[in-house]
Amino acid sequence: MSVFPPVPLAEWADTKDTLHRLLQIAGKLRLANAPRRNHWWHVPLHLTGRGLTTRPMGFDPVFAVDLDLVDHRLEVTVADGRRASFPLPGLSVAAFYRQLLATLSSLGLPAAVELPVPFDLADRTPFAEDEHHASYDRERVTRYWVVLGQVAQVLEEFAGRSYAKTSPVHHFWHTFDLAVTRFSDRQVEQPATADPVTREAYSHEVISAGFWFGDDTVPEPAFYSYTAPEPPGLTEEPLRPAAARWVDSRGAHLALLTYEDVRTSADPRATVLDFLESAYAAGARRAGWDLGALRCPTAPEPR
Repeated sequence: MSVFPPVPLAEWADTKDTLHRLLQIAGKLRLANAPRRNHWWHVPLHLTGRGLTTRPMGFDPVFAVDLDLVDHRLEVTVADGRRASFPLPGLSVAAFYRQLLATLSSLGLPAAVELPVPFDLADRTPFAEDEHHASYDRERVTRYWVVLGQVAQVLEEFAGRSYAKTSPVHHFWHTFDLAVTRFSDRQVEQPATADPVTREAYSHEVISAGFWFGDDTVPEPAFYSYTAPEPPGLTEEPLRPAAARWVDSRGAHLALLTYEDVRTSADPRATVLDFLESAYAAGARRAGWDLGALRCPTAPEPR
């Protein structure tokens, strides 16, 4: 498969809506059974050589849930060697939910999901009742995983260019995006109305970068970056390449570069890195980060 193959949202929107909910179920299981980490780093899913994993979680026994997106199966593995799996195609969200909980129970593992409804999705049908979302196009799901893997490698390279405290490259199941975040050491005073998720995620000043597959707001795949809190004058900073732009997003701004502009460029990897560097430099300059002190010797000079 080519580097950055096409993944137009319209061609797999139904499958994406189903898969998003399956990942939320696995992610909520991770949330309930994993030791807490700062900035919610314990919650996202991570990539494997064949799909996605919750990573090991729980204690006595330790177990993991993996989604194999090549053979299209969910597999539960236990540290004592036991394992069980079932196929993903043909299952509604409700059937997947029931099958996962039954599989966990059969292995003597925690089989409960707190708040078993979709998070921040327009259709909040409880997982156990959702027979509507049942689309699963094997080819599109595998392509989604291939794109995730290719994007992750570029984000890893970008992450390695800075000495700033930096998150893992991880897949957020609630927003269905792949992201990496750099932190300054400056704490941010959150308003009293801030929810617990926001309060912990943005406890310190951040510049985040990532990729999503499209949604109702931006109906196509795109790379993005934002600085939070947003410093004054951010959108006056230039972005590269010329196709990149600043867009409004919930009262703030995102640097945005569409996936199509990347994949049709002469050097997609270099195009993404140039975009991410320009967006990072824009936020860092306006927020007063010491770009020189934070730059690894192998990273390009900020411009």
